[in-house]
Amino acid sequence: MSNVIAIDGPAASGKSTAARLLAERLNIAYVNTGSLYRAVALAARRAGQEMGALSPEFLNTLKLEYVPDQNGRYELKLDGSLPGAELRSAETASGASLVATQLAVRDYLLGVQRSFAGEKLIVMEGRDIGTVIFPDARYKFFITATPEERARRRLAQSGEVTDGATLAEVAKAIAERDRQDSERRIAPLKPAPDAELIDTTGFAVGEVVDYIVKKVQAGTEEK
Repeated sequence: MSNVIAIDGPAASGKSTAARLLAERLNIAYVNTGSLYRAVALAARRAGQEMGALSPEFLNTLKLEYVPDQNGRYELKLDGSLPGAELRSAETASGASLVATQLAVRDYLLGVQRSFAGEKLIVMEGRDIGTVIFPDARYKFFITATPEERARRRLAQSGEVTDGATLAEVAKAIAERDRQDSERRIAPLKPAPDAELIDTTGFAVGEVVDYIVKKVQAGTEEK
């Protein structure tokens, strides 16, 4: 069994914030795998690569690593430097959707993601952690929310949407991302059979984190 708390869910469900705060509460490492796909898309754009058909040769030139900052949190470095605001841009997010459907990219990142697991418990967040990356994760949660709630959250995130975007436009874009993620042939978005589903609609992120912490602590006491 892998020492991983797997947190999966669709875009703007609140899983990233919950995972980050959970890691802080438990004083353990946090890996946002969505950032890895964004980093690949960003690297491809910088290199002038065709986003829809990245080769293993190009992927093997990349250097992706998580390094602790001065507060003990982990930050993603791409080829030796922090990507900064570019990693969270709408353009990079769109590119991440394209690269995430490619078998070569997923095969490359599978090894990268699995390399983070070790003797210490970590929080890993994404869309297929509990189903593909770590099907033997010690804890599994699938976080979601209503489409309207997720659109409101996405609008509130700086740099995540284009200027002037409306709630309806963001909700439509999220619905399309859901469709792509759930219908893709490779690692489709779905809860692991043994994952606990958590609907965060109407709940503060602190309440969600409190709930997961209690679950993890209870599971640790049982072992």
